[in-house]
Amino acid sequence: MVSASLATLIIALVAVALAWKVLKGITKTIALVVILVVAAIFVFGGMS
Repeated sequence: MVSASLATLIIALVAVALAWKVLKGITKTIALVVILVVAAIFVFGGMS
């Protein structure tokens, strides 16, 4: 369980870094929010 959460957080961080470099403006903001919400739901309760 802990390793799955850690892997999810690492994947989320990589996705945030890629979105930060590739996207611009409001698209970047929306992408970052979606990535973080999905990661939080996965780690803290939605899919366990």
